[in-house]
Order: sequence, then structure tokens, then C-alpha cells
Amino acid sequence: MSTSQPDSPAPSDDKATPDALLHTGSGDHVTAEDLVLAAGRDITPKNLAWAERKLQEEGPAAMDKLLP
Repeated sequence: MSTSQPDSPAPSDDKATPDALLHTGSGDHVTAEDLVLAAGRDITPKNLAWAERKLQEEGPAAMDKLLP
């Protein structure tokens, strides 16, 4: 039994995708609500306060640390 697949595309000579197109980052504008939701938490006053502290301490990098 053959393992080749007739419908599979042939290898391409295309160049690799530039790294800047693969990794988008969190951008410059991250809100406390964004951070709470990314952490999988409910939007409550306590969680918003946590997110605001994280954003003040870490800036937009706080979001990058939560997302894969």
C-alpha cells in the first residue's frame, strides 16, 4: 500500500514566510478588559483592578505573556 497521496500538493520552492508576518504581538493599545479576557477570567471589579496593575507594571507585554 502506497503512502503517497495523489491529491497532496507538491513541495514548493517558495521562500519561508517572514517572521514579522507570523508574529503579530499585542500591539500598542491593550485595555484592562482585554487582559482579563485573555487570562480567561470574568470581568469583575477585582479582576479589572488586577489587570490595571499588570498593565501599569508591564505595559502591553502583559498581554504577550498570557498569549501563546
